[in-house]
Amino acid sequence: MIPPGHVLLLLLLPVATAQITPGSCSGCGPLPLPLLTGLMAADAVVSLLIVVVVFLCASQRNRPTREDGKVYINMPGRG
Repeated sequence: MIPPGHVLLLLLLPVATAQITPGSCSGCGPLPLPLLTGLMAADAVVSLLIVVVVFLCASQRNRPTREDGKVYINMPGRG
């Protein structure tokens, strides 16, 4: 289900796009090749960094703790 605030945004989106006049972009054009290459490389590096951080955080959750072999009095199922 879409929250009520988002429904209003979705309804106002066509109104906002109708307010933009065609050709209002000054200085727009194709990006130079070095800039486009740099943006793609930066995106790849950031994506790879996110994947590595998520992998490291997920792999640490599966490691047993050091105190896993200890038996405590108040833990009836462990001993």
